[in-house]
Amino acid sequence: MENTKKYMNSYLAGVLLGVVILFSFYLTREGLGASGAYKRIAAEIENVVAPSYTHSENSHSSSYFKDGLNPLKNRLVFMVIGVFIGGFVSGTIAGRVKLTLEHSPRITSKKRAIAALIGGALFGIGASFGRGCTSGAGLDGMATLATSGFVVVMAIFGSGYIFAYFFRKLWI
Repeated sequence: MENTKKYMNSYLAGVLLGVVILFSFYLTREGLGASGAYKRIAAEIENVVAPSYTHSENSHSSSYFKDGLNPLKNRLVFMVIGVFIGGFVSGTIAGRVKLTLEHSPRITSKKRAIAALIGGALFGIGASFGRGCTSGAGLDGMATLATSGFVVVMAIFGSGYIFAYFFRKLWI
């Protein structure tokens, strides 16, 4: 029989996420946001591959290294590491940790992986253009009652529903 342990109640999870965001503002004077961590990791990779370019004025990453700063010594990087560790611990406790690639019977694992990579890349590019990811732009914006936060979340879910219509045959 398949493991069918229940997930946390989504309303409770939403309230807990809101509390985490409020504590983040209270303790650090900043909200949450994962894309900043990935930008810092990319800056460090750029520094390893092309250090002279990274420290030049032409590089978008140069600001992460001003005054001898290390971009990886930032709370956002540690937050993302904590999210991965917490997710693994939670999954282990719930008995859900397994290496699998879930997909519809209508597509192959390879097609699913390619679609996920393309979607993730597009979302990352969008986060860069928007100067923040969903957690930074949407959740933090809504937590501070900023109109832009509500607009971002409506746009994200709205575009998700629109695109789901066109890609639904990959999942049904």
